[in-house]
Amino acid sequence: MRLLTLLRRRLGWKLFLAHLVIVLIGVTVLATTAEYHAPSALAKHIAQMRAILGDDPALVADLHDNFLAAVHEVLLFAAGAAIVAAVIVSTFTARRIVAPVRAMMEASQRIAAGDYRERVRVTSEDELGTLAQAFNRMAETLERTEQRRLELIGNVAHELRTPLSSIKSIMEGLIDGVLPPEPATFLDVQREVARLQRLVQDLEELSRAEAGQIALHRQYVSLADLIRSAAARLEPQFEDKSVNLHLVLPEDLPKVWVDPSRVTQVLLNLMGNALQYTSPGGTVWVRARVQEDEAVVEVQDTGIGISPEHLPHIFERFYRVDKSRSRAGGGSGIGLTIAKHLVKAHDGRIWAESLGPGQGSTFTFTIPLSSSSNPA
Repeated sequence: MRLLTLLRRRLGWKLFLAHLVIVLIGVTVLATTAEYHAPSALAKHIAQMRAILGDDPALVADLHDNFLAAVHEVLLFAAGAAIVAAVIVSTFTARRIVAPVRAMMEASQRIAAGDYRERVRVTSEDELGTLAQAFNRMAETLERTEQRRLELIGNVAHELRTPLSSIKSIMEGLIDGVLPPEPATFLDVQREVARLQRLVQDLEELSRAEAGQIALHRQYVSLADLIRSAAARLEPQFEDKSVNLHLVLPEDLPKVWVDPSRVTQVLLNLMGNALQYTSPGGTVWVRARVQEDEAVVEVQDTGIGISPEHLPHIFERFYRVDKSRSRAGGGSGIGLTIAKHLVKAHDGRIWAESLGPGQGSTFTFTIPLSSSSNPA
């Protein structure tokens, strides 16, 4: 019973048993073959020996018995040597195989306990090494996910704290008679409540986007008209900040099969970010073109730019290039994450490019024009 338990729970014992079974099968085949072949081989050699030694029955019998004894002795010695070799080889192999597996098992237990910094050492380039590398990548992903979760809690708590504190202060002022109960005071409360509602709506939209539950109401629309409409909505803000907005739209830009409100949401987010990070006197260009079987839209600015180390993470939820910025001053990354999922829902792609800080940035997304994107 104890042996069965070890075999079920220990990979090393399974490897040893596998080597031992292979050796025993080999020895059995060798012994069986020798038993079947020995009589004919012995008869052949005895016939040759009779010509030399003469026809002596006692000598022939003695030669027969000694030959069989020699064969059995050789087989027995070979079986013992094979079993010893199996023990040595299985022990070495088990250590080479089981040690990395055991290390990954122990590391996974520590990760399950919350230590996401745990990694295993890659000691080979074979399948076990590949498995160790995959394990480390998984651990890194889990660590980043945990960091994002903690940042999410901190960001949401911070975003909720500011308007709630403001509402609390206003209400305490009204109760104590410090603030007059006039429309301007209630308007301040209304603005803070609107901030809370926008945050909740953003979080709900993000949750639906990441769950793949975005409903699209597609129709054929002019991509140029969508871009002009989004630019018109943001034009007053561009004028207030003295940022130039230029649209570069070809006359033959085709219609696209999209959800107009969702694509407009992507455009407003990208153009709004470009405006936010571009200093007064700067310029934002919105370009559209057809490239192979895709419509390509670019939003380029002369703003603060993005460092290379931030570009791979710019579309991650709640990722901030400048950790010191508040939501009002730098956003929380929800908009870009939602934009990524909206573009993906349209079977498109979205990415960011920048030459570095102070050199502006370009956000590009595509919408397929192939027949696969059209209605059946």
